[in-house]
Amino acid sequence: MNFDAINFKEKLSNFNEHWSPKIIAEMNNYQFKLAKIQGEFVWHDHKDTDEVFIVLEGEMSIAFRDKEVKLSKGEMFVVPKAVEHKPYAEKECHIMLVEPKGVINTGDTHSELTAENNVWI
Repeated sequence: MNFDAINFKEKLSNFNEHWSPKIIAEMNNYQFKLAKIQGEFVWHDHKDTDEVFIVLEGEMSIAFRDKEVKLSKGEMFVVPKAVEHKPYAEKECHIMLVEPKGVINTGDTHSELTAENNVWI
């Protein structure tokens, strides 16, 4: 067991790429991932799981086919499973995702933004 606290700012300083979540911890079958996002992502869904977005720094939006949710530092939103969505951020935004182990960032949608899975920092 590791008794060191996990520092988000320190972990975020270890990478620069956008839309490439990095795992920082696991709890039961869930992973806590940090990501830097900027620009538009792809429309996608996660058929079997909800997805949690927590904004650590900056602002982002999550577009849905019929509405949009805006999030700022200190806010979070849970996207229900199987709901198509497209996250985006005009300026770089730092987020934490909480998802079951093995979830691919683009769901079943394959694109140039599909990140390598299971990358720890």
